[in-house]
Amino acid sequence: MTMSGDFLDQIFISAKQWLLSLLTGAPDWLMQVASSLINIAALLGVFLTLFALISVLERKILGRIQNRYGPNRVGPFGLFQPVADGIKMLIKEDIVPARADKLLHFLAPIMIAATAILTLGVIPYGRNMTPFAIDGGILFFFAVGSTTELAVFIAGWGSNNKFSMLGAMRAIAQMVSYELPLIITTLPVVMVVGALSPDAIVAAQNGYTFGIVPHWFVTTPWGATAFLLFFVSSLVESNRTPFDVPEGESEIVAGHMTEYSGFKYALFFMAEYFGMFAVSGLAVTLFLGGWQAPIAGLQFIPSYLWFFAKLGVLLFTFIWIRGTLPRSRIDQVMAFAWKFMLPMAFTCVVAAAVWHYQGRGVAGWLWSLAVVAIVYLGLSWFLDTGKKFATRTYRFAE
Repeated sequence: MTMSGDFLDQIFISAKQWLLSLLTGAPDWLMQVASSLINIAALLGVFLTLFALISVLERKILGRIQNRYGPNRVGPFGLFQPVADGIKMLIKEDIVPARADKLLHFLAPIMIAATAILTLGVIPYGRNMTPFAIDGGILFFFAVGSTTELAVFIAGWGSNNKFSMLGAMRAIAQMVSYELPLIITTLPVVMVVGALSPDAIVAAQNGYTFGIVPHWFVTTPWGATAFLLFFVSSLVESNRTPFDVPEGESEIVAGHMTEYSGFKYALFFMAEYFGMFAVSGLAVTLFLGGWQAPIAGLQFIPSYLWFFAKLGVLLFTFIWIRGTLPRSRIDQVMAFAWKFMLPMAFTCVVAAAVWHYQGRGVAGWLWSLAVVAIVYLGLSWFLDTGKKFATRTYRFAE
């Protein structure tokens, strides 16, 4: 990498060091607090901007997919629509049901938003650009992320509304069910790398074969399978179509958010997107090489641009799926998790072990592929998917 490339790649690190240099001579604890505050401010600034951008881009992309117009009135090309939406949410009346638990009703959106923001803190966004680099970063991500279920339950219970409570229970049921394959598909990566640090996982995917084939885990059979399972689980955890069962408007209104309005509702909305950013960022870190360039010849491009390019592709896929697939039934969602996702997730662990002990070469690649293929075909036969997805025959009463 050239000197100019190094400068651009580390420009934000240099800017942070310059800001900290203004406190030269200050106590160590003050320097640490200042460093943490700079990281937090940068994290919020980047992802709040991305949240505003993706909220308008999603509506425009869905409009294009569905052959209709997206937002095009507020500002040039409708780009100021997020500003209008934000102002609307701020000035709307905050309605709290008379018999609701006022404290819990207030705390739920704050808890769910704080959880989503905390998970963003351990992801490496570029070379030397992990806001809070801790050895157990992956463990921290899932430990903090699992408190989302508690916040959802508090929202449903605190609203004192049967629709809200039913929606919360359905949300928790599917989130717990899909958290299992989400975590289990992470285990093969942790096993192969031998570390829970996101930085170590990215470093383990460094290198290229012939300069064009990156050593990303997604290029292995077990890694590709784990990535697909992780991505599907991420759709559920982010409450996205076709798994947005808790918000089935025709069934239970808006789930646990039914009794929320104004800025509290906006916090739920923001947390959903921040959660989508977090799981997509973790997928990039675990399987897509993190901030590593896809080709050795492109390493001169700043590392953080590669990370956000990969993140953008995954976010576009989230939106594309939303505009394409219909909502699934709750029984279909749950059956898919326990009958297919969970066995395949454990298969990835076995396939990764086979790949490792076969020397991580061509033989290991083929044996790993065989393990995944055998279990997949066995599950297809056992679950009789061909019959379930056969052409439907309609019968009418005479």
